[in-house]
Amino acid sequence: MAEPKITPELVAEHGLSDEEYHRIKEILGREPTFTELGVFSVMWSEHCSYKNSIELLKTLPREGKALLTEAGEENAGAVDIGDGMAVVFKIESHNHPTAVEPYQAAATGVGGILRDIFCMGARPIAALNSLRFGPLTLTRPRYLFDGAVRGIGDYGNSFGVPTVGGEVYFEECYIGNPLVNAMAVGICKVDRMASAIAQGVGNPVMIIGSSTGRDGIHGATFASEEISEKSEAKRPSVQIGNPFMEKLLLEATLEIIREDLIVGVQDMGAAGITCCSSEMSARGESGIDIDLDLVPVREEKMTAYEIMLSESQERMLMVGRPETEERIREICRKWDLNCVTIGQVTDSKRFVVRKDGKVVSDIPSDVLVLGGGAPVYTREQRRPAYLDKVQSYDFSSLPEPGGYQDILKRLLANHNIASKRWVYDQYDSMVRTNTAVGPGSDAAVMRIRKSSKALALATDCNGRYCHLNPRVGARIAVCEAARNVACSGARPVAITNCLNFGNPYKPEMYYLFAEAVAGMGEACRVLETPVTGGNVSFYNEDPDHAVYPTPTIGMLGIIDDVDHITTQHFKDEGDIILLAGNSTDELGGSEYLKEIHGLVTGDAPAIDLAFERYLQTFILESIGKGLVKSAHDISEGGLMVALAECCITDRENLIGARLNLESNVRRDALYFGESQSRVILSTDPRNKKTIVELARAQDTPLTVIGLVVGKRLLINEDINIPVSELADLYFESVGKAMA
Repeated sequence: MAEPKITPELVAEHGLSDEEYHRIKEILGREPTFTELGVFSVMWSEHCSYKNSIELLKTLPREGKALLTEAGEENAGAVDIGDGMAVVFKIESHNHPTAVEPYQAAATGVGGILRDIFCMGARPIAALNSLRFGPLTLTRPRYLFDGAVRGIGDYGNSFGVPTVGGEVYFEECYIGNPLVNAMAVGICKVDRMASAIAQGVGNPVMIIGSSTGRDGIHGATFASEEISEKSEAKRPSVQIGNPFMEKLLLEATLEIIREDLIVGVQDMGAAGITCCSSEMSARGESGIDIDLDLVPVREEKMTAYEIMLSESQERMLMVGRPETEERIREICRKWDLNCVTIGQVTDSKRFVVRKDGKVVSDIPSDVLVLGGGAPVYTREQRRPAYLDKVQSYDFSSLPEPGGYQDILKRLLANHNIASKRWVYDQYDSMVRTNTAVGPGSDAAVMRIRKSSKALALATDCNGRYCHLNPRVGARIAVCEAARNVACSGARPVAITNCLNFGNPYKPEMYYLFAEAVAGMGEACRVLETPVTGGNVSFYNEDPDHAVYPTPTIGMLGIIDDVDHITTQHFKDEGDIILLAGNSTDELGGSEYLKEIHGLVTGDAPAIDLAFERYLQTFILESIGKGLVKSAHDISEGGLMVALAECCITDRENLIGARLNLESNVRRDALYFGESQSRVILSTDPRNKKTIVELARAQDTPLTVIGLVVGKRLLINEDINIPVSELADLYFESVGKAMA
């Protein structure tokens, strides 16, 4: 079959600019072949090259004494947790595919992030997610949400990894462009971590796992353009997953790594064979020469272009050694997997591809990859005009409503606040029996077998705050994620991130991105939670909306003693309730403001990073000394919603509270404002003196605000409701909408 003639239109269809195409011809010293055009297209796409973001990402703090890999160096980040063990974790997006094929897109998003974990030698122990869709009052968002949740649940449940936490938001800006961010966490021995590298001239290059089909071709390029009416026609860019095959691939990969049979291994994710071959050879300063006629395919007459760009799932590329090649095959036969040597490592530093006895692609490896010759751009920035308008909103003109009891009920049923039980009931959160705290608390907690330690995990980001103030909103995302793991008894250690933004070529969008990266870096430095890696997802726009800037944070915390695991719900009648932190006159970006007044305006809540660190130190010291029975971060819905959650989130043991809240803050802001750096604690009254002294030592305001008692929530003269009524509103709202 003759290759298509390369025309300016074809170059543009591949997402390459005229300048980039001219540079390709300079690199090659000739016109590229059609296959080479495809290779450059995917490798220089935003999804693979980070060409519009890497300069800003380099400003993030990426070093820490416990880090075992540098950000971007391997498939995922790794943290030393002592006892010779490492935690490997990462979060990535699968946004664009979800907009056109939600079930398979969400499922393969889970599969891809799991492979990033186990190809480093770590056994996955937990999965989390961060999901954003349009309002559930609309048919299309309900369809996308239902499909994505089923895809996540079916893949994770079949594979056998517990899905233990996450977050879900519903906003108008996500109607056409939902966000599906998948996070995975694994455990391995420090001395058994594998690297994504190709070295050793003559070493065999092997493909193991599934056969290669036509699904997912140009998925990386598809993820690097805006959603439009034409996107529906790109369903072939959505991969098809097989979790049972992935389970076999997991066991084979871990066995091969455990026996030290390979030099390097990389998951075939975005851009398939192209990406892992070029990246592994560039990282090893070696060449790779492969023959596509040897690649196991499941469809007839596949071209070199199709095989190179296919993103068929459940595949790995491994570099073995001549003396281990047969043993690798034996292991793959045991697990009923393809295992074929398709090429070898060379000293050419070139990525050479053959098909039908001819060279169809011959490119220097390093020119294709991030950190090598892939293009790097710094885009124009312009502060959006809307920011001045929203940040100058005069809240003194906002009337204070009556009927606080009805407002609390409405907020507890609000889909951004209400329990996501409808979601996590579809997930197996207890498989493998390591889950100590599952979905529904401030953070998930996983026990580490044969150890007294546990891991606390959380995903967090309030996109509305970032819309109103991207720098402050990103600071809050980091701080809330850290606060959530601290409330679970864990010391925040490191983050992974998934940065979801609009078109970087629009100056206003790039400004939002740059500000969010700056805010994230500021918070990570103060909290000493370095960035281990992650993902940038640009072009999250449809013809009508760009999504809110959504820098999702995946936070890892370490609990040194499982006896210190803490949950959010009140435990015993007679315990006193304390508020750590100060309430202020802030309503900007709050759920109350949108739900009750129909407004998305104001500035994001202020955040004092130094005070946040003092607060978290106080929380952890109090938990470590056994003084705290429950701890709950105050976030969406404010103080009153958080108090209600403390009463009802253990649905089998509902318990009431009586509170007296006194403040000079206007009452709706006191009840429903979302001021940052606040935590609700409960403790035995006998601990009051000690816990007050600990708070004073960390300059943290601490106020006794009430008592755990009865079966009703009583707040001043404004609230008197049976907690069972609040629980029904909270737990049933999302399920009713989806019914």
